[in-house]
Amino acid sequence: MNIYSTLYERLEGSPLEGWLETLPSSVAAAFERGHGDLAKWQGAVDALPNINPSSIDLCASSVSIGKAADVDVAMALEIERQLRILHPWRKGPYSVFGIDIDTEWRSDWKWTRLQPYITPLKGRYVLDVGCGNGYHAWRMAGEGAALVAGIDPTMLFVMQYQALAQYMPQVPAYVLPLGVEQLPHKLSGFDTLFSMGVLYHRRSPIDHLYALRALLRSGGELVLETLVVDGDQDTVLVPQGRYAKMRNVWFIPSPLALEQWLRRCGFSNIRLVDVATTTGDEQRSTPWMSFDSLPDFLDPDDRSLTAEGLPAPKRAVLVAEAP
Repeated sequence: MNIYSTLYERLEGSPLEGWLETLPSSVAAAFERGHGDLAKWQGAVDALPNINPSSIDLCASSVSIGKAADVDVAMALEIERQLRILHPWRKGPYSVFGIDIDTEWRSDWKWTRLQPYITPLKGRYVLDVGCGNGYHAWRMAGEGAALVAGIDPTMLFVMQYQALAQYMPQVPAYVLPLGVEQLPHKLSGFDTLFSMGVLYHRRSPIDHLYALRALLRSGGELVLETLVVDGDQDTVLVPQGRYAKMRNVWFIPSPLALEQWLRRCGFSNIRLVDVATTTGDEQRSTPWMSFDSLPDFLDPDDRSLTAEGLPAPKRAVLVAEAP
């Protein structure tokens, strides 16, 4: 757990200092529970060469660590071999010593859509719920955040983060193997909270929004990105089976219904800042994520529908203020 030692140091004396009462033990317990492939993934991370990158660019579309000239051919081949053990790579893209990791998602597109509408992150304490391998956390750190804590219980994503983080330990961005329910109730110390691609996976979306509100300081900002459908304030799609071949999609509201949910949970200054249909250019299979992806989840004869005949994925971003 040494990779988190700087996080614990940064939390001391911060608005989130109380988290230290439970955080180290929660992280240790998650690694103790582990995963059947954890030893393999840890071996890949440990086998990566120890190199000081000549540069780090967290503001580029492809988060960049070092340059091709930093390594010789044998080192580059070994780095790529170990990183490929951590397949599938879903969020990105990344460039690691000239090795381009073409991830399933062009996560930079989402960041480009929402970044102009959020309060500048410089000096802020940020939580990214369901952060995956931390792509957006790195981008948030690149915007000058004082600290970015990403949480995601998927251990593979945590190990992907660790593979990259060892080359930039000075960056205050972390991915923790936790779910939002494992955070202290009413931590109330974050200035900005991102919940992107999570709400529709929650059986109780209203409870999720209340939980997010409790983690924000008064006046803190929620950035909520989720699937939506067209309709009025009473429109909510409840898939009877799978949605775009996903099992765990429970509720997909219209943007107007989502605004109503946020108001009901006490949020104010609610703004719908973006609505975008997800395309096969933004989410697709690649050599770094070789499983089925969005083009396989849609009706082959009508791309406006999912394979189940439901409206194809459309995603909205809303920004709101905690009371």
